[in-house]
Amino acid sequence: MSCARFDWRICGQRYWNDPGATRQAFVEIDGKTYFRTGDLGRYDEEGYFFFVDRLKRMINASGFKVWPAEVEVLMYAHPDIQEVCIIGSVDAHRGETVKAVVVPKAASKGRVSAEDIIEWCKTHMAAYKYPRIVEFVERLPKTATGKILWRELQERERAK
Repeated sequence: MSCARFDWRICGQRYWNDPGATRQAFVEIDGKTYFRTGDLGRYDEEGYFFFVDRLKRMINASGFKVWPAEVEVLMYAHPDIQEVCIIGSVDAHRGETVKAVVVPKAASKGRVSAEDIIEWCKTHMAAYKYPRIVEFVERLPKTATGKILWRELQERERAK
């Protein structure tokens, strides 16, 4: 199968017919060429590597970098949250702000408010990270394997 048939595939060390994407995706360091995947990770003290998030998911709130996966992990500790997805929302003052799309637990529906969740978040995370907007939904869009389709939620938000 020729890579020319699929322009989204990488052909050697370049993108097919897309020099701009090639310049953004590849970086040369000490004479070696590296491919930037956009995946973010960290090493722990024992040398294990963990994928943390995707660079494209980063929210820039007043110049502060907010990683949605980190906020989601903290919000799953909330007793009324069944599922959550963090996305960026346009904000006139901050440029972008943190928005939580929340599926409340069945027993919490109609009892927990957006303000309750925001107040809880204020006490459990840094001031620039907590969501300023909470939207309740019945379910989050997912793939056939159950992975939350955050891009779909992000695109809906940007289309507003």
